[in-house]
Amino acid sequence: MFHRLPQHTPFSIQVLRKGYGRNGMSAAMHRVTIMLVFTGYGYPFAPARSTVEVAGVTGPEPSIKLLGGRLSVDFVNSTASHPEMSWERLIRFLEAAQIVTTERGAQLLVLPRSDPRATETLLLKAARLSSALRKAFAAQLRKQKVATEWIESVNEILRITEGHDELVSEDSGWKIEFIAREGGLDWLLAAVARSGAEIIAEGTHARLRLCANPQCGLFFYDMSRTRRRRWCSMAVCGNRSKVAAFARKHPSARHASP
Repeated sequence: MFHRLPQHTPFSIQVLRKGYGRNGMSAAMHRVTIMLVFTGYGYPFAPARSTVEVAGVTGPEPSIKLLGGRLSVDFVNSTASHPEMSWERLIRFLEAAQIVTTERGAQLLVLPRSDPRATETLLLKAARLSSALRKAFAAQLRKQKVATEWIESVNEILRITEGHDELVSEDSGWKIEFIAREGGLDWLLAAVARSGAEIIAEGTHARLRLCANPQCGLFFYDMSRTRRRRWCSMAVCGNRSKVAAFARKHPSARHASP
């Protein structure tokens, strides 16, 4: 089974030009927009959004936050308060990020019943990938070197994808697309790994930021024109900061009668 993917300018990390789009497990081939290169998503720049509610979630997995602006950043953020990601949370993330459809997600949710070893193996790889990306992103923010062992956790996922290049028609010309083959379950993390690899390859030029709210701790990719974005979400942390600042300037307002 193959899926069309956009070609990206090569960088220094192994197994380039690999990733998956919003319908990665569909039997038909789907052309992913070039925005996948910049965000890892099938839509432009994944603007800062409030919590995405995922229908049908029960128990401790009520929502997935997509605030990071890049697929790999959101993946890291999704484990910030859930360091031991469950299979359900992983699938809900893949659905929210449009890597798999809700229909395919429903099929994947019950996979541990028939193939527990495969799902446990993928969860371990997901945990390694998340940890490696978190450490790499933090190092980039501190202008420090990204350790080789962290890179290996990313390459572990990148190198498993098989496929070939192909010229396809685009408008009045041609472009190269990578036709990727599904294999096992590892490909579910391939788009995340590719997104993270692109950010790591940007080095100190990456627009990675850490939310200015010290109680937050979420990363985001600053795509603002001024490159001065401070908050993971203006609607959440930004608004809280404004309220706190107003309270400091106007302490009497706290005690004013309604």
